[in-house]
Amino acid sequence: MGIKNMSKEELELLSNKDITNLLLEEKGNQTTAELYQKIIDALDLPQSTFDSKIGDYFTALSTDKRFILLEDGTWDLSSRHTSDHILSNIDDEDEDDIDLDLEEKDDEDEMISEDDEDSVYDSADNEDDDFDDDSDDLKDLVVLDEDELELEQ
Repeated sequence: MGIKNMSKEELELLSNKDITNLLLEEKGNQTTAELYQKIIDALDLPQSTFDSKIGDYFTALSTDKRFILLEDGTWDLSSRHTSDHILSNIDDEDEDDIDLDLEEKDDEDEMISEDDEDSVYDSADNEDDDFDDDSDDLKDLVVLDEDELELEQ
C-alpha cells in the first residue's frame, strides 16, 4: 500500500521511519531532503518543521538498521544491499596503506635498542622501590579493635 493511497490519519499513526520505509519501497533511492519533504507534504506540516527537524530525521535514519546511506548520498533499504556489495566498494589503495602502516610500526618496534629495554626495565624497578618507601611511613600505625575504641571513650 503506497502512501498516496493512505489517509492523513493513517499516516499520522506511522513514525517518520515507517513512512520512509514505504517511500523507499515505492520509489527507490532518495536523498534525506527529498524523503523528509515528502513526509512533510503528506502530513501537511509547515515548512518550519522541515527546517527545524531534518537533522533529527537524518539521525533517526542513520541509527535504523532498515536503511543504508549510499555513496551518492541517497538512502535505500538495507535489504536491497548485501554486505558483499558494500565490501566490494572498499578501495584497494586504502587496504595497501593500512598494511604499510602496520609494517612501519613493526619496524619501529624492532629499532628499540638494548639500552632502551634496560631503561624501561629499570624504571619498573623504581616503582617497586617507591612502594616500599610508603610502608616505612606506616610502621608507627596502630590498629584498634572496636572493643578497644569503646574503652578509650
